[in-house]
Amino acid sequence: MWLFKKEEHKEEKPAAEEKKKSPSWQFWKKDEPEKRPEPKPESAPSVPEDIVVAEIPEAETETAANETAIEETPAVVEEEPKLSFFEKLKKGLGKTRDKFIGNITDLLPGRTKLDEDFWDELEETLILSDVGGMTSAKIVDDMRDKSKRGRIKEPSEVLKVLRDNLAEIMDKGDTSLKIPEGELVIILVVGVNGTGKTTSIGKLAYRLKKEGRKVILAAGDTFRAAASEQLQIWGQRVGAEVIRHNEGADPAAVIFDAIKAARSRGADIVIADTAGRLHSKVNLMEELKKIRRIIGREVEGAPQEVLLVLDATTGQNALQQARVFKEAVDLTGIVITKMDGSAKGGILFAISDELKIPVKFVGLGEGIEDLETFDPKLFMDALIQVEEG
Repeated sequence: MWLFKKEEHKEEKPAAEEKKKSPSWQFWKKDEPEKRPEPKPESAPSVPEDIVVAEIPEAETETAANETAIEETPAVVEEEPKLSFFEKLKKGLGKTRDKFIGNITDLLPGRTKLDEDFWDELEETLILSDVGGMTSAKIVDDMRDKSKRGRIKEPSEVLKVLRDNLAEIMDKGDTSLKIPEGELVIILVVGVNGTGKTTSIGKLAYRLKKEGRKVILAAGDTFRAAASEQLQIWGQRVGAEVIRHNEGADPAAVIFDAIKAARSRGADIVIADTAGRLHSKVNLMEELKKIRRIIGREVEGAPQEVLLVLDATTGQNALQQARVFKEAVDLTGIVITKMDGSAKGGILFAISDELKIPVKFVGLGEGIEDLETFDPKLFMDALIQVEEG
């Protein structure tokens, strides 16, 4: 059989002779006389698909490995995350800016005067941008009054005055954390499940660790088993000890043990997670009140901070959540998350205006460093960009 095949191959020479007449074949023959088998992988239809898939990642893995090696060099690592807070805000507020400011600027072209129709349309636009009815009415009333007194003379000045009014609403005092030196500081974190509460705790712990603080995390959300596990993962990631009990344990007992652990280990700060099952509002609020009493009894003047975590993408629901939690505990600040993925950033103005609580941190991404101290002036400059002069 082998001899027969070999002879059969020789008999096929005439067909090959005919191919010599093709100019393209002659070009190949001239340049690569001995390497004709090389094109076969491209035209081999019988190769199983899973083998092809297996071969492709090898090339990609090599490329990815090279790219990773390049990215891990100090020069690239230093460049990529080192955006200023203002640059992060400009990038992260893109969706909110497009909706919020886009709708307002649509009112301005072609207008030669600021009449009652304009003010009514502006108020409606602010409400639709999640600024809220009461806050929108207050802003427009103030701007209408300034227009009558000649402080707003033409439509082109509307955005600048609006920016200044909103910045004033957002300015609710010191946005830094209260961390008295020489004291054990307790930061109680509250909020509805799904807002990014546990993730925010991890990012906050990372910030404080970078400042040289020794941090202990208390897994006070014992209602969900996944909550304490998630917090444990964050603790390992940032290098903070996590105090946790079994699912269903008394949250106040967990936080009590965390305070004892902090004292015995010489920790500076305890950050306590809490449950966020808002559907059982009464029980949750009573639980939070009990936790506050335990903390206050164990550490004088504590908790020094009670931070409410809100999801920017929920719009008016975030305002309702803020009202409920303020009823139960004395909130000292807001942490607004997922700002970079929301077109509903206008809700911040309603919350600040109605509840008089400062926004202390804003989340602008998924990275461990993407929790920034809030600056109301920079926030407004990034949201409403106006040419001065």
